[in-house]
Amino acid sequence: MKRKLDVGKKPKAGLGFQVFTEDELYDIHMATLEVLERTGLFFDDEEALEVLDGGGAVIDKKNRVAKFPAQMVEDAIESAPSTILLAGRNPKHDYAMERNRVGFTNFGEGVHINDLYTGELRGTTKADVAASALICDYLSEIDVYERAVGAGDMPPQTVQLHNAEAWLTNTSKHGFMGPGNGYLAQKIVDMAAAIAGGRDKLQQRPIISFITCPVSPLKFIKDSCEIIMETARAGLAINVLSMAMAGGSSPVTLAGTLVDHNAEVLGGLVLSQCTRKGTKFIYGSSTTAMDLRWATASVGSPECALINAAVAQMSIYYLLPSWVAGG
Repeated sequence: MKRKLDVGKKPKAGLGFQVFTEDELYDIHMATLEVLERTGLFFDDEEALEVLDGGGAVIDKKNRVAKFPAQMVEDAIESAPSTILLAGRNPKHDYAMERNRVGFTNFGEGVHINDLYTGELRGTTKADVAASALICDYLSEIDVYERAVGAGDMPPQTVQLHNAEAWLTNTSKHGFMGPGNGYLAQKIVDMAAAIAGGRDKLQQRPIISFITCPVSPLKFIKDSCEIIMETARAGLAINVLSMAMAGGSSPVTLAGTLVDHNAEVLGGLVLSQCTRKGTKFIYGSSTTAMDLRWATASVGSPECALINAAVAQMSIYYLLPSWVAGG
């Protein structure tokens, strides 16, 4: 089989923290290709399976499993751009995700907040979404905004539309959010296009990108499949962000968890590139270890820092922009 010579090329520049050696990165890559080709990924969406079938995947329709030949995976890695423009409504906030550039965003998806005026711990509201966007717009340390909290006071069926309205109108920076499903993603793209002056201008200066998460281990639910495909069709960037938990939903070892994580993210990459070749893709991670006492994700732990430093290494190995949780 002909190998892609530029896949896995890792540039050397500057001082950095290396979790894995070059040989270990190669081992993780090869182990991932074996998982994708022999075990495959579960895709709970008929259209996604058809798209992957057309791209060369081996489809088990009964069990909804797609298996990927190594060449197909490496073609997808090669076709994704290594630099992505994250445009702000104000051009002074434009941010380029590329080699040797490190930026910062706020943490996201909070469902409770300590009220600044009463001290009460309460559920978050649409007003809180707007306020969080306004605060992040002011902070020079924040390069791009991720929806920080959710509009818990809005109907679940349309909550993402309310979330988008709240933050899009309160920041001049680029923003990320999970749109919920493919239909809502289309509507949010329409909202962003209205702000940008049309879909063509939105593609030229994308002010929004989407996030979706696989379900570990090795599963994409229907909503995630729809989001990946709709984002590709809209010409926007998709951040496929695995949230595997070592010792819970993935192997307890760092290397084993990285293989599971890598297989999930690359599976999302293949779907995006099969939908529209050249789609902007972000190699994402909120993968960490499970707290064995509380059976929760140990975000902010030393294990989280190690895992996500390793994830950053993998993204450099693939020449893909990365998005990782802080330690």
